[in-house]
Amino acid sequence: MAHSGPPIRLFQNWSAKLAATPMILTALVVFIGCSLWTVVYSFTNSRLLPRLDFVGLAQYERLWSTPRWQVSIENLAIYGILALVLTLAIGFLLAVLLDQKIRFEDGFRTIILFPYALSFIVTGVVWQWILNPDFGLQHIIRGMGFSGFTFDPLNNPDLVIVALLAAGIWQGAGLTTVIMLAGLRGIDEDVWKASRVDGIPAWKTYLFIILPMMKPVFATCIVLISAGIIKLYDLVVALTRGGPGIASEVPAKYVYDYMFGNQNLGQGFAASTMMLAAVLAIIIPFALFRMGRKRHV
Repeated sequence: MAHSGPPIRLFQNWSAKLAATPMILTALVVFIGCSLWTVVYSFTNSRLLPRLDFVGLAQYERLWSTPRWQVSIENLAIYGILALVLTLAIGFLLAVLLDQKIRFEDGFRTIILFPYALSFIVTGVVWQWILNPDFGLQHIIRGMGFSGFTFDPLNNPDLVIVALLAAGIWQGAGLTTVIMLAGLRGIDEDVWKASRVDGIPAWKTYLFIILPMMKPVFATCIVLISAGIIKLYDLVVALTRGGPGIASEVPAKYVYDYMFGNQNLGQGFAASTMMLAAVLAIIIPFALFRMGRKRHV
């Protein structure tokens, strides 16, 4: 009597695979397909409409020789490093404070997370009011008697990045805080009991014991923050519009302006391809890190 072999894995859980088909098709066609289409046309001389007039690396050579793109990359690097470090630090400190079982914790958690519920456009407008020298922070402090106080970062090319950082961190730190707090609440209570028995101060426990245990939480926060940094656009448009001059230009705004403002699709595709490469440089190491962890579990 012939015995049937093991079922083919392709046909296992066919109902789940069928349910995931729309998502798979969307990923293949919309994400992967459109990304490949963008990369291909970045090597063309497309203007108002895409056309297969290949010019090699001419668009990339022009891109990296354009002062506006260079300023955009420099701004993104400065903003990205500072925003990443400060958001992680502030988020972890706020999470530690909330982890002390304080009164009205739910209320504080809601207040901290509230800015994240706002769009970057709203955040930009709010901070534009706060930093406006006529009725914002400068006006208030001068009204308190400090008539010589001057703080107008929106009109200062050297300080405009500070305005973007303040607005971006104000909005993003809340989500990081909540994620960090969830990580802290997931720490086994026996760890805290052992540290108290050994007489280890709380700050040393957080620094040398808890932090290493929260590597996956930090990795998640880093990916989320980095993705937001790379696609930074609407906050700049709402807060500074890339000014003064080109002092606060960012790559996403460069892409939009060249594709829809200057009607130069080839240059916009080249810039967006560079942004795609930056995203892949973040996602791929993170995916490899997670796969490595699963293999060792």
